[in-house]
Amino acid sequence: MTGWQFAFSRRWAGYLALTILFAAVCSGLGVWQLARRDEALTELFKIESNFDSNPVPVAEALDDLTAFDESQKWMPVELTGTYLIEDEMLARNRPLNVNPGFEVLTPLLLSDNTIFIVNRGWLPTGQEQDAPDTVPAPPSGTVTVVARLKAAEPDLPGRTASGNQVATINLTTIAERLDAPTYTGAYGLMDTESPAATEKRPTAVVKPVRDEGPHLSYAFQWFVFGLLAFIGLGWALREEYRSVNAEDPEERARADERARKRAAKPRNDAEVEDALLDRQLT
Repeated sequence: MTGWQFAFSRRWAGYLALTILFAAVCSGLGVWQLARRDEALTELFKIESNFDSNPVPVAEALDDLTAFDESQKWMPVELTGTYLIEDEMLARNRPLNVNPGFEVLTPLLLSDNTIFIVNRGWLPTGQEQDAPDTVPAPPSGTVTVVARLKAAEPDLPGRTASGNQVATINLTTIAERLDAPTYTGAYGLMDTESPAATEKRPTAVVKPVRDEGPHLSYAFQWFVFGLLAFIGLGWALREEYRSVNAEDPEERARADERARKRAAKPRNDAEVEDALLDRQLT
């Protein structure tokens, strides 16, 4: 075969199909990274909109026990009631800065006899047991709490807990344990409580850092990989054209011209320096 006839062979059709498939996969991964970035930006918007806003009464934010919308994540709510200290629970497998630990879940009995789960903060795993060494007691009597809303968590396969520990913050399961009307759409990450506890409170949740992640750069890289696949295919096509048509007079002349240009180029730093010295001398 001469000219470009080889490019229409089954072999090159296969190369083209593989290139298209590879580019399609790269494009799909790029679009996926853009979707991940959109999710991150949505999360950042919720943080910026809600985290530092003024607290509202919980009944105003959540009009029934199952109510919660993702747009309300991090929204501060105000609650007044009494902690049910004897029903306090510990959520397992809660690392903080790679340190294993627990989160303290204390039910708060409100004036209308409903219960809201307050996450009072994080405690490290004890030195000798799979539980905190001590759990600081919450204030007794009537307390006013400001907490930021978070959605209930689902059960995770393979995770179990016993005693006063729970595997996840599944509010439906917790409500069944408490056997009382309980908010099951959302719980609250405690910001403040008044009056404050006499003991130092568990480690509080801090405002998440504004970081959308590397998704945009990853998306760009995947799109570039897909483009490079076609550039590589074009390069391979050109090289085979030169090989197939090596005996063609026009192609031979072009090959000689390329060889002449390569030979005229300095091949290393020493040759570059020699060429500069020759120019200066002449």
